[in-house]
Amino acid sequence: MRALQFVEYGGPERLHLVSLPDPAPADGRAVVRIQAASVNPSDVKNVAGQMEHVVLPRVPGRDFSGVVEEGPAEWRGAEVWGTGGAIGFTEDGTHAERIAFPVGALVRKPASLSHEQASAIGVNFIVAWLGLVEYAQLQPGETVAVIGAGGGVGGAVVQIAAAKGCRVIAIDRTPPDPNSPAGRLIDTFVPADGDVPEAVRRLTKGQGAPVVFDAVGGVMFEKALLSLAPRGRLAEISSTGRRRVEFDLIDFYHNESRLFGADSRKLDAFASGKLLAALTPGFESGQYQPPVIAETYALDEGQAAYRSVASGTRGRVVIRPSEC
Repeated sequence: MRALQFVEYGGPERLHLVSLPDPAPADGRAVVRIQAASVNPSDVKNVAGQMEHVVLPRVPGRDFSGVVEEGPAEWRGAEVWGTGGAIGFTEDGTHAERIAFPVGALVRKPASLSHEQASAIGVNFIVAWLGLVEYAQLQPGETVAVIGAGGGVGGAVVQIAAAKGCRVIAIDRTPPDPNSPAGRLIDTFVPADGDVPEAVRRLTKGQGAPVVFDAVGGVMFEKALLSLAPRGRLAEISSTGRRRVEFDLIDFYHNESRLFGADSRKLDAFASGKLLAALTPGFESGQYQPPVIAETYALDEGQAAYRSVASGTRGRVVIRPSEC
């Protein structure tokens, strides 16, 4: 099979189209022919050497949608989608024509989604759900401030919060695309380069937001922390521009703030599959909408796909193996 692979760290030019042996349906795994695989910012960071515990050489890629070619009879020919913590890091990932995937982690793709759409959901919605629902325990009717609302994870957070009947304050450099799911669902937009805590307090009658989901981190961390209501919950998933941060510890404990870190890599393919299965009815009913697919590339255009994501292209970038 053909696959994108890197043997040393660097920019997208480190990715090369190679020929690898076809995976075999052994050790409880099925072989999935990949129809589409999105390129996440974490995939770009992976190739750049900014992700921990990566084993080289490696085929990157975390999310996929495809068709089961080999495996148990009840799964052969099924359209499936998936993701998982080790995929693309210590196991070969999805930017290839095929992948060997655990049978117990297979999840049928929502029929309402195309392969491109399904491949662009996994990591984003899983880390959004992990930080917003499981850790921050967002409650119906609460206000949530979403930093990075125009991105993949931020857009997923907006959709999950709106589905719970919550008020959404979107914070970003520019407003989300009005034609995107996030752009249609936000209640208020706040520019990220302004006084974000003051704006959030003004919009919440001086209280601050009960929940802040910071999909940017680093340079935005202090603004996120200062936007919290008393006993507010802050979920962090990234550290853009700055790994180490400072904050006033006295203000932190006087406010009784709560800080959560959410890492989707801690969820293996089985745990990720359970969350995808839980999300499936929402996509099939139309409660959740797929993200906008901005660009689609063939497998031999992998470097260009990675460059597009690295440049900050709005919307999702998807690779489709050319044989499909």
